[in-house]
Amino acid sequence: MKTISVNDKMQKEYVYRRIEPIGENFDPQFIPELTPKEMLELGIFGGKYLNDCKREFPNDWFVNAKLSDIKDENLNYFSVNASQPLSEWVKKGWIHPQDPRGWFQWYCRYFTGRRTLEEDQRQIKRWKAFRRHAGAIKKYCEPYDFQCRKKQRQALLHWAYDARNL
Repeated sequence: MKTISVNDKMQKEYVYRRIEPIGENFDPQFIPELTPKEMLELGIFGGKYLNDCKREFPNDWFVNAKLSDIKDENLNYFSVNASQPLSEWVKKGWIHPQDPRGWFQWYCRYFTGRRTLEEDQRQIKRWKAFRRHAGAIKKYCEPYDFQCRKKQRQALLHWAYDARNL
């Protein structure tokens, strides 16, 4: 077990414990297709994510990550903007204080071993619901036609679904 203290632009004096080994012992309903490292390397959120809190996560996640100080949709795997602003996430009630950057921050912390039962259940439920976008791609696009529904494909990458396989 390791205690992590967080003090970054969005979170001050937050402390949590990693109680599981990195990348192991996930809830059986939660089977992400991509690791946080893979997602960062593919290009997500226009490269504007985790920039000021890299020390919280393994260094190797950032060696080949596509990051930028300003949001650049060209850094996204499908070169489209598939994100809503954080203000919209807050308005919809998707942001909880323990993870002020949203789902991906929760996933990074979960992946590295943090467990918080109620919030884990909420986020896994949201992750499972997002899978519907893969169904739309399968219904309306030819397999591997990456020009078809690019925003949905990019959004799926943001949620650890590998849209390159659709």
